[in-house]
Amino acid sequence: MKNILVLCTGNSCRSQMAHGYLNALLNEKAKIYSAGIETHGLNPGAVAIMKEDGIDISTHTSNNVDEYDGIPWDFIITVCDHARENCPYIPSKDAKRIHHNFFDPSKVIGTDEEKHTAFLKARNEIRDFCKIFAEKELN
Repeated sequence: MKNILVLCTGNSCRSQMAHGYLNALLNEKAKIYSAGIETHGLNPGAVAIMKEDGIDISTHTSNNVDEYDGIPWDFIITVCDHARENCPYIPSKDAKRIHHNFFDPSKVIGTDEEKHTAFLKARNEIRDFCKIFAEKELN
């Protein structure tokens, strides 16, 4: 069983969505963790947009990367530039580090429809990334 860490700034939105997809895609092959360099709580927009795609992340928690000290990571995936640039050192000599900067839908200011469109865009990009990751790295 592989250990995969998905890392973002606040562990509220993008890392949570990736966590949900990777968990659904790799539930027999990997243990998925998500964390932030800060904790901002679970974003309701992320929960709602994932539910639309049949994935429930409502029981996830917003965790700080320090909570997972000592776990032997196989993969560390950063999903935003800020986390990649500001993450504390994670000692894991064998971990494959992968980075993809996803658009942050939580920063969108506008109508409910504009916000929904932003979350949908981010979710679909994250879903596609997770599918490719699962096929390429763990098959």
